[in-house]
Amino acid sequence: MRYEGDIYRPPSEAYSYLLQVTIGCSHNKCSFCSMFKEKQFRVRKIEDVMEDLEAARRYYSRVGRIFLCDGDALCLKTEKLIPILDKIKELFPECERVGIYARSSDVLRKTDDELKELVAHGLGIVYIGAESGSDKVLKMINKGVTREEIKESVRRCEEVGLPTSVTFISGMGGEAMWKEHAVETGTLIAEMGASYVGLLTLMVSPKAPIFEQIQSGEFEVLSGEEVVAETHLLLECTDLEMAKSSYGEYCVSNFDGAVSFPRPCVFRSNHASNYVSLRGDLPKDRDYMLGLLERAMENIGLLKDERFRML
Repeated sequence: MRYEGDIYRPPSEAYSYLLQVTIGCSHNKCSFCSMFKEKQFRVRKIEDVMEDLEAARRYYSRVGRIFLCDGDALCLKTEKLIPILDKIKELFPECERVGIYARSSDVLRKTDDELKELVAHGLGIVYIGAESGSDKVLKMINKGVTREEIKESVRRCEEVGLPTSVTFISGMGGEAMWKEHAVETGTLIAEMGASYVGLLTLMVSPKAPIFEQIQSGEFEVLSGEEVVAETHLLLECTDLEMAKSSYGEYCVSNFDGAVSFPRPCVFRSNHASNYVSLRGDLPKDRDYMLGLLERAMENIGLLKDERFRML
């Protein structure tokens, strides 16, 4: 089992066997991200990947989950992913789920038949870093995808039986666009139909391109109290009708015929970066989580101390 550079995985894959099938991120231009800036993107040789799987089988008596790294391993052609998934099935019959990072553009390049084929060969979940539901914010951070592309990629995965876990970042719009970021992200969460949504809070490494914008004052980071207010507005706007009537001037999405939450969504905002920990299902637990945020807004002593926040 060989690894190149720092390895990253979603919090829910903490106990998974991590298998590097690509090195770095094929996009690697997001201004807030420093994870893969020191890596030159490339695809690992299939024989090296297979050797690592063989080594893992000799080393581990049981592997419940496997996660395919690096930053967007779904960019691999389907015909290259299938032999890896088949090898996992052969060597690890006890494996309950295989997960993978993806960009929305990676999903959209695949046909529905390809996505179904990946599911049939054992792919069990796709993690997509959406970061924001606002096209203005997405452009500002060089995300390289649009709101509509994020929504389409999630819906296409879910419709073929491939669950998605989509991550957004509180504070990603900064002081200038916090309201648009909150409203557009909330409405996107309600519209896209992801199985899981995770909400992190912006923390910036000096290696990230946006760090210079922060130092110069071009990008103003939200305070803890402001992040909680933004999160409250985000959750409010997962009610599409409420968002339409109260915040229509900020909304870029077309509400005509939109259905809020085509399927229940597991919502988590309990990452180490968050000021307030939230756990619930949307839309069922929305009011409960809004209440927790309201209590934190009334008593800032409930916010996590900056010393204990981390990526």
